[in-house]
Amino acid sequence: MTLNNTYQTILIATDGSKFSQNAVLQGMELAKLVGAKVYVLYVLDKNAYTLPTLETPIYLGSNWDVVEETLRQEGKDAIQYARDVARNKGIGFESVVIEGNPANAILEFAEQKKVNLIIMGTLGKGGLERFLLGSVTNKVIRHSKSSVLVVKE
Repeated sequence: MTLNNTYQTILIATDGSKFSQNAVLQGMELAKLVGAKVYVLYVLDKNAYTLPTLETPIYLGSNWDVVEETLRQEGKDAIQYARDVARNKGIGFESVVIEGNPANAILEFAEQKKVNLIIMGTLGKGGLERFLLGSVTNKVIRHSKSSVLVVKE
């Protein structure tokens, strides 16, 4: 079995952080080496800025529209970074921005697209949330049916 047969479809998950930018760089390089189809996924996580309650989440900050626009711009910037890397390496890819829980969205997308490899950074945005709830990367590793490549800083 060769890498070319093993990794035909690669998903690079990004949150725009420097850690995921490194995953984008390495993921694009691997995709170029094996000739894989590449998806770059950014998940707009509205719940990252909420406090959960029994009935409705309470959004942190005074203006949810501003928070949402910030998240959308973050996604555009993350995708633009991937586009720049891909252009420099001569790689085509499909970019996808979706709303949802990041780990669940990554897992669902990977399964829908029959991805052979998910590439992610080790640290991203999460801080206290990661400490309390577990990291997105850890959840993807535990539940993915695909192989997961974790790129360190």
